[in-house]
Amino acid sequence: MDKTFEMGGQHVDRMGFGAMQLCGPGVMGQPADRDQALAVLRRALELGVNHVDTSEFYGPHVSNQLIREALHPYAEDLVLGSKVGAHRDEAGAWLPSQSPEDLIRDTHENLETLGLDRLHVMNLRVMPKDDHAPACYQPVPLDEQLDAMRRLVDEGVIEHFGVSTVTAEQAAQGIEAGAVQVQNAYNLRSRGDEATLELCRDKGVAYVPYFPLGSAFGWFPRVDEDPAVVRVAERLGHSPAQVGLAWLLHHAPNVLLIPGTSKLAHLEENMGAADVVLSAQDVAELEAL
Repeated sequence: MDKTFEMGGQHVDRMGFGAMQLCGPGVMGQPADRDQALAVLRRALELGVNHVDTSEFYGPHVSNQLIREALHPYAEDLVLGSKVGAHRDEAGAWLPSQSPEDLIRDTHENLETLGLDRLHVMNLRVMPKDDHAPACYQPVPLDEQLDAMRRLVDEGVIEHFGVSTVTAEQAAQGIEAGAVQVQNAYNLRSRGDEATLELCRDKGVAYVPYFPLGSAFGWFPRVDEDPAVVRVAERLGHSPAQVGLAWLLHHAPNVLLIPGTSKLAHLEENMGAADVVLSAQDVAELEAL
């Protein structure tokens, strides 16, 4: 199993880190233990992570501020990826920020907070109108948003862009426009996005699953609580979380993981997933869920 994947011309370690959980409850406000949050970021790089995922709307501003405090000046091989396309209100609601002007402004805001002149990859978080959107919100056509992302690349503000929270059709449109990664919800127990993953694999595009172990918010069932996962983990001498992450790494070579945590012990556990070896029998047992 390959340990790295080439994304945007750079070899990225497939075990990365997602900074969302460094924020306070509900991804709002400061962490309960700021010193530990900073220590987690520094330890992640010591363990070999060279891909960190973040966004200005985590906190908001908090995860980017923590990354800058912990890691700046940044290592030359560190790939920082962020996201635009949404913002938070005072109550913590996720609201659309989708116009070309919004995307360009928010990209520059990310760069300023991170202390960068240029970002390796910026992901466009697609937010279709739903019951949580303001009544005045009108969805911005995806091609207009992609044009804005290409403009940011052409102007040298970002090196590459990706798309997030997209259908398979939208992913194809994004890849055609030049996206180097797709971020969607996907894990062993929630495999409804297989078509998008296969598309990315065929096109040589990175696939970055969020909620790789399910969701603590209750949106997806927990992978590490499934009896089959627990059974395989006990047989192999690893934790259920490590087995759930290892399955993703074994499932497709273009999968890049960004599991997040605010705890050092949990970080060490997650990183151990890269060393888990799954046999054909193990995989068959897991995929029979």
